[in-house]
Amino acid sequence: MTADTDVRDSRVLYGCMGLGGGWDADAYTARDIDDAEAAVQAALAAGITAFDQADIYRHGKSEAVFGEVLARTPGLRERVVLQTKCGIRLPHGDQPGLYDLRGPSILQRVEESLTRLRTDVIDVLLLHRPDPLADPAEIATALGSLRRQGLVRQVGVSNMSGAQIARLQAHLDFPLIANQLEMSLHRRDWVEAGVLVNTTDATGNGFPLGTVEYCTANGMQLQAWGSLAKGRFTGGQETAAEQATARLVADLAERRQTTPETILLWWLQRHPARVAPVIGTTRPERIRACADAARREPQLTHEEWYLLWVTARGAALP
Repeated sequence: MTADTDVRDSRVLYGCMGLGGGWDADAYTARDIDDAEAAVQAALAAGITAFDQADIYRHGKSEAVFGEVLARTPGLRERVVLQTKCGIRLPHGDQPGLYDLRGPSILQRVEESLTRLRTDVIDVLLLHRPDPLADPAEIATALGSLRRQGLVRQVGVSNMSGAQIARLQAHLDFPLIANQLEMSLHRRDWVEAGVLVNTTDATGNGFPLGTVEYCTANGMQLQAWGSLAKGRFTGGQETAAEQATARLVADLAERRQTTPETILLWWLQRHPARVAPVIGTTRPERIRACADAARREPQLTHEEWYLLWVTARGAALP
């Protein structure tokens, strides 16, 4: 991998949260490593070369099994973009879960991730959640140190508003390059916030207006976690609107000679913000079903994109 590898060139990312066994402190097994390798190879076969991790996934076991896969596959590290996150601390004993973006904590967490991942550099480090107690100048000092040491190449954020990003960016002498948010045909508040302006429905939309616009204007990639909505439109549906949407998704997939999963990802990618979906399934066949989204431009017309939106929301636009 060259130093100028940029996750913003990735159309789809593979989210590794499901790898590594259970959400507990038990040791991972040989089967867990094999399952991780199968998922990684399925992603590569689908044209996906960017992998999204976090230090807390499976209590660190997701990073560890990914490191095992890298170690057993010579040359693989040079073929992938490796992204991980820090900033969340899981509950422990009487200590509640909390957010921690103090400078020393960032440095420690990155060192631990490098060890588990068996690599000497993280291509992209995301700050996982905003920490209300964090000093942006202290965060900037830690991030700058990591970059100068060559331990981290690029930096982004996750689950932050445009205003929060702008506050942090003011303390940095390098650009934040990504913001990872929950976005899907089911989680539509990110797109609806922009059309509910000057309507009474706007009060019920909690998405911070201007965040998509800020990221787009500043060249930040919007990464969509939860992009397949946990199979809501390709598996079991709970409402009449979801059932109608699933039928429409299947019909469009047949017309385009692709998969329902691809249609859902194309809906995100068709937006001019050039959203990059993060897929989190561990099933190799479902990973491969996303291949057209990784390799082809979205094949949805203006009208089809709106039809999917209106059908999923179960009501006409304002």
